[in-house]
Order: sequence, then structure tokens, then C-alpha cells
Amino acid sequence: MSRVLTIARMAFTESIRDKILYSILVFALAMIGSSAILVTLSVGGEGRIVKDLGLACITLFGVFFSVFIGISVVSREVERRTIFTILSKPVRRAEFLVGKFLGLGLTLAVNVSVMTAGLIALAWALEGRWTPRIALAVGFTCLELLILIAFAILFSTFSTPTLSAIYTLMVFVIGRLSADLMQFAAQFGGSSLKATITVLYYLLPNLSRFNLSTLVVTDSPLPWGTLALTAMYGVLYAGAVLALAIAGFQRRDFR
Repeated sequence: MSRVLTIARMAFTESIRDKILYSILVFALAMIGSSAILVTLSVGGEGRIVKDLGLACITLFGVFFSVFIGISVVSREVERRTIFTILSKPVRRAEFLVGKFLGLGLTLAVNVSVMTAGLIALAWALEGRWTPRIALAVGFTCLELLILIAFAILFSTFSTPTLSAIYTLMVFVIGRLSADLMQFAAQFGGSSLKATITVLYYLLPNLSRFNLSTLVVTDSPLPWGTLALTAMYGVLYAGAVLALAIAGFQRRDFR
């Protein structure tokens, strides 16, 4: 366990020093802040507009974070030839990937927390009250992004960084649109298309379950039972994908 935590700390330190992450973070905060300008185009509901756009910005740039830092887990170590030094030490490959996953998850949490604080402050300035539900929505967004990080790590164990990024983005798009794709296939698709989409629907994660922006923006009652099951689903799914990544990483031959 100590080796896993050491790797996690090293991954967090390395990722947090990356200047590209800071550039994306500043740009994300600027996008959230600029949403306040759009309220001048509406009459009433300014807080709702800002919260909706802000949560969308956090999700969008969170996806960029997840893809950028996830696909570099293995490729960066291989390019630097440090993977041989790490694996020559008493460090199991499973410990290496788990530590990387935890470190990248912490990096993601720090960046998302900064964006969330900016959004909550902006919503308070417009509405004159705190909106703690924003933190809840962002928490489920983090679960969604952890699944993407796990997929990025999985793809990076056997593919190039470019293809890993494409595959991870495809998982996000299909995961967000899986229910809509099922309805489309049921109405307009043939038997082969229906079979393909059905397999993708049950194989890939249903990421739309983690989108709570509507509940937050409209102040709707929260289905706590469903949210608890969704949280459990996210943790278990991320763990399953990480286990697949470890299994593939165990078989990879570094030369």
C-alpha cells in the first residue's frame, strides 16, 4: 500500500506541475466567468443560466483533463525510458497503475474543485444565496471523469496516445448518448444496427446517469436512492475498467 501511495503522490506532483493543465484551468474559469455576460441577454433566471453553463464547462474541461492526463500514464514513462527503472524495483505493475490512477484522480479533483469554487461564488453573486447542490452535481461529474481516466489508462496500455485519446472521447460521446442511440435504433435501425447499439449500450458506461445539472438548475427533489446506486455504479465500473487495464498491462512486454 505504501508503494501505491508513493506512486500516487509522484503522479499528482508530476501532473500538477504541467503548465498545459494550468492553461486549461484558466481557460475553463474564464469560460465560467464569461457566462455571466450571457445573463444580460435574458430576463430573469440569470442564476439558472450561469449554473447550467458553468456545470457544462466543468464537464467539458474535465473531459479534457481526463483524456490529457490519462493517456500519458504509460506512454510518458515509455518515452522517457523510466518504465524500466520503475519496474526493475520491487513495484508490481498493478501497484504502478493503481498509484497512477489515484494520483491522476487527485489532480482532477483539485482542478475541478477550483472550477467549482468559482462557479459557486458566481452563482452566489447573482442569486444572493449559496447553492450547495452544485458541489453534489460536480461530485457525480468527478465519478464520470474517473471512469474516463480508467478508460484512458486502459487504452494507453496497448495503443498510441493519439488513438487512446480518440477511443476515450468515443466512450464519452457514446456513454452520454447511449439512451438516445437505443431509441434511434429501435425506431429507424435494422437488426444489425440494433444488435450493435444494444451491445454498446450494455458494455459501455451510461454516463448520462451522472449528469445532475437539470436537478440542480431547477431545484428539483433529489432521488437519493437512485443517486446512491449511481455512485456505487460509477465506483464499480471504474474499478472494473482499471482491472482490465492491469490485466493488459501485466501482459505487455517492454523492450
